[in-house]
Amino acid sequence: MRILFTAAATLALANASFAQEAEAPAPSPGEIVNAAPTEDWTIIDPEDLVVMTLPPLPDGTERKVVMQLISEPFSQGWVENIRTLARAQYWDGSAILRVQDNYVVQWGQPDPDMGVEPKPVPEGLNVMDEGDYVQTYTGGREADSIVLWHPKPDLIDSYADYASFQDGWPIAGNISGDTRVLSTWPVHCYGMVGVGRNMSPDTGDGSQLYTVIGHAPRHLDRNIAVVGRIVEGIEHLSSLPRGKGALGFYEDPAKRVPIVSVRIGADLPEGEQPRFEYLSTDSESFAAYADARANRRDPFFIVPAGGADICNIPVPVRRFEIVDEGE
Repeated sequence: MRILFTAAATLALANASFAQEAEAPAPSPGEIVNAAPTEDWTIIDPEDLVVMTLPPLPDGTERKVVMQLISEPFSQGWVENIRTLARAQYWDGSAILRVQDNYVVQWGQPDPDMGVEPKPVPEGLNVMDEGDYVQTYTGGREADSIVLWHPKPDLIDSYADYASFQDGWPIAGNISGDTRVLSTWPVHCYGMVGVGRNMSPDTGDGSQLYTVIGHAPRHLDRNIAVVGRIVEGIEHLSSLPRGKGALGFYEDPAKRVPIVSVRIGADLPEGEQPRFEYLSTDSESFAAYADARANRRDPFFIVPAGGADICNIPVPVRRFEIVDEGE
């Protein structure tokens, strides 16, 4: 009898413990990110960071905007041009050209009808083809790994056959035939940076850039080069007064915010170099985070959505400090 009583008591305690655990609130996406181990974070090379400095606000608040350049295989011709332009100090003294509500902020090379003298670009910039907006894979394990890997649950996409993440970047793609031919491209989410251009077949050289400050304009995918994303300071662009001219261009030149400087992070003095890392999109932590974004189970929410748009799962990026192990 004692053995039976002990077994029953143990079972009761186990059930009570299970009930308590079941009642524990599910973690929020932010809590999952904060709990991610160090090994799940990937450091961004300062060579891939671009720092744009705007004049301080009247109260003295510093305004710096940090952009991360997109990694291979996407848009590398334009990315190389951006590094060349920054190192030539091309954007120093230029300005924010347009701010269109729920759409984009654009800066750099002025349009021909703005009454501003165009600034010659450095010689030797890459000239890209429209085919460079998309990467194509024909069979092989690389194509299979891209198309088969999804966070749980699968993402919902209205603009492509599938959506996923590749090396920290949101991408979409189409599949031809038996999935052995795959085309992929980076997508226009909030904060993504693209290259301004003229009418086709022009693809832009990177001297005029924009960032998304509104609902994701996915209709621009595969029509304009995506070259990066803003990882810090987006508020200094999204809060600017909206332009009153067509497409949000400033009709009054005095409204254009000047750009003090644009520098590659690796070119700054060591103590001023930006230090950022992103949550690796092939980590278990990111999979849990993506699932939590698609199915909010934390206490505020009532009904889990059951899926998410690719742009509703922003890749977490954070600053970090280098710790001197000798201290």
